[in-house]
Amino acid sequence: MSALAPALQAFFTDRLIGQRAASPNTVAAYRTGLRLLLGFAAERTGKNPSALDIAELDAPLIAAFLDHLEHDRHNSVATRNSRLAAIHSLFGYLALHHPEHAGSVQRVLAIPVKRTQRNLVTYLTEDEVDALLGSCDQSRWTGHRDHAMFALAIQTGLRISELAGLDCCDVTLATGTNVHTVGKGRKERRTPLVPATRAILRTWLGQRAGAPTDPLFPTTTGRRLSPDAIERRLAHHLAVAAMTCPSIGTKRVTMHTLRHTAAMRLLLAGNDITVIALWLGHEQIATTNIYLHADMSHK
Repeated sequence: MSALAPALQAFFTDRLIGQRAASPNTVAAYRTGLRLLLGFAAERTGKNPSALDIAELDAPLIAAFLDHLEHDRHNSVATRNSRLAAIHSLFGYLALHHPEHAGSVQRVLAIPVKRTQRNLVTYLTEDEVDALLGSCDQSRWTGHRDHAMFALAIQTGLRISELAGLDCCDVTLATGTNVHTVGKGRKERRTPLVPATRAILRTWLGQRAGAPTDPLFPTTTGRRLSPDAIERRLAHHLAVAAMTCPSIGTKRVTMHTLRHTAAMRLLLAGNDITVIALWLGHEQIATTNIYLHADMSHK
């Protein structure tokens, strides 16, 4: 067995999980990126992935893999840079534990991230929000669930992973109404709920009739909705909403667009950018500054 296989295993178990306590999402993203790299390297070298050695994952092969992501798999530059971040993390670990490959490792670590154009954020207008929420048939259980889920996302700006991870007990409807989340980077926060959202969630929880530890937005079988399932529900309702609000059909709308919508609502209501950063759970104000450039009327 080559040194690469045990090094990969140790990277995930010792470095990511043991030392960094990386989140399941981070571990899954790194696993996917490195699996793609090994598959590409195996095809290039004609070897089984288990037979690959550290020396064979050199800078030219990594560069060819990154080009393959963009040109053959048609991944975005952001995805390309995300895969490179996983590779850099692995090779940083290899530099400490396999100094005999220091030269090759340093050449891989020197591969830079690719600069990308930062586009203006897409968000929904108030008419488009009304059309989306109105597309949910609340006479049906799934429609009532989707209406509550989208209304919560638009008001709070929760990430899709945070929305999918909510339990019934995470919603407080008494004094100091809020929703509790543990988000990206294991940051815990409580986001206030406005009266309209509180009323929607109170009605939904009454119909949901779940235990405190049950998922807030389950499937029809009671299991937790996955992020992919939430995106599919959104796509379904967007198609319905476009019939009455054509402008919504001209935008590429995902659940992250609803997060942008929440941020723009806060900005247009006169809230300071630092407040919006706290609301969204951003570590750096620079991340939140993108919303300052999104609306010409606000400028």
